[in-house]
Amino acid sequence: MSEIPAKATESEDPSGGARAEAAGRPDVPSGDGIWQSSPPGSIYDYIKVASFSIGPDGLVDQWSLRAEQLFGISADRAVGMDPIEAFIDSDQREQGQRKMAEILDGREWTGVVPFRMPGGSGRGQAEEGLAEVYVMPTRTEEGESAAVCIVVDVRTLRSIETDLAASQSIFGQSPFGFLLIDMDLRVRRANQRFASVFGGTPDDHRGKGVHDYLPRSEADRVCATLRRVLETGDSITDMHVTGFVPGAKERRHWSINLYRVHSGTGRPIGVAWLGTDITSRRAAAREAAAARRNLALLNEAGARIGNSLDLETTARELLDVVVPGFCDLATVDLYQGLLAGDERPPGLADGSAQLRRVAFASAVSDGPFSGSGDPVELGAVHHYPFNSPCADALRTARPQHIPGEEGGLVQSTLAVPMVAHDTVVGLAQFARTKGSEPFEDRDRSLAVELAARAAVCIDNARLYRREHERALILQRSLLPPGDPEASGLDIACRYLPGNAATEVGGDWFDVIELPGHRTALVVGDVMGRGLRAAVAMGELRTAVRTLALLDVEPAEVLSALDEIARGLGTPGGVQQATRAARRPREADLSEVYLATCVYAVYDSVTRRCTFANAGHLPPVLVEPGEPALMLDVPPGMPLGVGGEPFEEVEVELPEGALLALYTDGLVESRDHPLDEGLQALVGALTDPFRPSPGHPAASGPRTDSHRDLEDVCDHVLSTLDTHHGEDDIALLMARVQGLPADSVGDWTLPREPRSVGRAREHARGQLLTWDLEPLVDTAELLVSELVTNALRYGEGDIRLRLLLDRTLVCEVWDAGLVQPRRRRARDTDEGGRGLQLVGLLSAAWGSRRTPRGKTVWFELPLPDGENTLADPAEALLSLF
Repeated sequence: MSEIPAKATESEDPSGGARAEAAGRPDVPSGDGIWQSSPPGSIYDYIKVASFSIGPDGLVDQWSLRAEQLFGISADRAVGMDPIEAFIDSDQREQGQRKMAEILDGREWTGVVPFRMPGGSGRGQAEEGLAEVYVMPTRTEEGESAAVCIVVDVRTLRSIETDLAASQSIFGQSPFGFLLIDMDLRVRRANQRFASVFGGTPDDHRGKGVHDYLPRSEADRVCATLRRVLETGDSITDMHVTGFVPGAKERRHWSINLYRVHSGTGRPIGVAWLGTDITSRRAAAREAAAARRNLALLNEAGARIGNSLDLETTARELLDVVVPGFCDLATVDLYQGLLAGDERPPGLADGSAQLRRVAFASAVSDGPFSGSGDPVELGAVHHYPFNSPCADALRTARPQHIPGEEGGLVQSTLAVPMVAHDTVVGLAQFARTKGSEPFEDRDRSLAVELAARAAVCIDNARLYRREHERALILQRSLLPPGDPEASGLDIACRYLPGNAATEVGGDWFDVIELPGHRTALVVGDVMGRGLRAAVAMGELRTAVRTLALLDVEPAEVLSALDEIARGLGTPGGVQQATRAARRPREADLSEVYLATCVYAVYDSVTRRCTFANAGHLPPVLVEPGEPALMLDVPPGMPLGVGGEPFEEVEVELPEGALLALYTDGLVESRDHPLDEGLQALVGALTDPFRPSPGHPAASGPRTDSHRDLEDVCDHVLSTLDTHHGEDDIALLMARVQGLPADSVGDWTLPREPRSVGRAREHARGQLLTWDLEPLVDTAELLVSELVTNALRYGEGDIRLRLLLDRTLVCEVWDAGLVQPRRRRARDTDEGGRGLQLVGLLSAAWGSRRTPRGKTVWFELPLPDGENTLADPAEALLSLF
């Protein structure tokens, strides 16, 4: 630093003096290590230091590059300038001149001098500064007095002092670990916080490398990152590093920030390392992530579990949620009694009741689950030993933790009882394989919650299945058993309940035999689902049968059913419902029962059918050789609405015609609108009766080669969309087979006493013609009683009709409106025993109103060897 600067026109090495001084020190290596081409950097890179020399004349004769940088004046201008005149204010120049004279006289001087930058240097206005000046006298080659001036910018120096103090404060007092890594990736400096974590003092860490603090794999990763920062200058933010601290076994986590550090000239000198311990934050983050995962799992469970009302499907839905999100393997065992439909699960006190494995899921293997005990195959019935953890979980309704076996795949298992409404319905087991995280307390709580949710859904499915089965049993018990039979009709029917996911509907059909070889065909649908609809259907069906046996006209049957339907949801019944209908509309909490129904009465003698409809779909009629068509029957209002009368339509059905009655489940679903379904039904019923070309029926009358009625039913169900399971399906089909003319005997008798004898003669002759001689005596006696009653109590001409089909029916018609009433005659009465005799000798008897009077009838079974006829003599004696 004390050497005279080189000529102003030559390049100056700012740190040349430092290298010369270091060359004379024994502790500093010499040779190429010192005389390197790359400047090593020094304090002069940061502070503003300049030098220039003054000649014997007091003018500048040499000007350094640093002086040029400090004052902003080039050497060409500076050489020859008077420094006092150029840099000192006018009020201080006189003092400056005296100091310059003393210096040239050979005296040294040091002081702080205010100066100004001369204008015209390209900087604009003159700037003021403060410099510390050290002036050393020298002599020229000629021996004249001269001086060398060293100038330091005081303001820059003070700024560096302030920055250094601030840097020292930040580095020493920082709550974070602070390192300065040199170009060789060695620690140059460490702060106290870093030393407090890794032990020792800050000086103890100088010269250490990254591998001294971190595991090898982690240290290699960090070193590669440090080199990249040195090469590119790109900073690294929040880089996570894992390692251990001395004296602790717990793994620690740090977040480090790396950025490249430069010298005053901008040359890279190392990397600054700022580290923060985030172990607690990582633990909190893991807890929060686990909580979010558990919440998401519970949310998914709520969305996916319980979508089906099937027990086994619900169990599989639970495993679909937990594997692999919560565990690696899982099983569900349900009590066998619960699956068998018992009222309550047979959860024995010792927890050893039989269970069935209904679900299994694995993310690692398809083999049987063996978390505890022997492996159990899917679907197998088994039980757990009394002392096993699983039996204990079932017994106490508390989860059990089961460690894995040595050498096995499973690390640990949670056996969680499935509890719903304080009742254990089964056991869920969740297992994690070795290498997965072990179960913790929060996992146990989550497993209990998941199992409880699934248990409630399973219990709801059990209750639903029980109600569904009861409603289905009730509904089936109310449908006609077996294949219904009817006079003059070939009957086929189908009933398809909805699937297990839908409640039982209120669809029903019935075939009711009426007197005179007539048949009532009924199809109805109660609106609504479940046990309520099934019970309402049963009440309406019972009412229909009762009204049909009273031989009420179809329109009157529906009117009475409408009153009954309105009374079903009213506490007071029909009368209360009628009174309520007359009152103004108010808030009514009673249930509303609505139903649709079509009621038809077919007479096999005349082949005429009378229809009445209460809001139901129209019947479909298929005549031989013709396309199917929907009958135009006025629909009327549904049952339970009230206020509207029902109309009747009478249709003559040709021999061999096909009549179809059905409910809306056959022709309507979400995917198929009603109109489309009706057209499909008409088309399906048309096809079985359309002969193919070349078939004998194509050019002639209908032959027996056509499909029978059962095949037609199957064809309709297979053609239409009947597998949607959204609603029950009822289908009633009847093929017309009228009573032959030779099976009917019909006579009109005048109103005179001789008609009784003639009636007996007609009956005897007809029965002998039909080869029914065993019935002659009984039939003569009963015909005589009915004709006699018609003569005594009736009006107008008397009509006698005998009908032969599956039974023998005798009808006596007259114009009187008074119905015969059976009574018990006293021992002293001479008469009054005729109807008692009819009741004793016949299989059934009764009377019904007709448009022109009444009809009294009785029925006798045909002598086929199984039915034995009552002896008329014994019957007469039994009356007395």
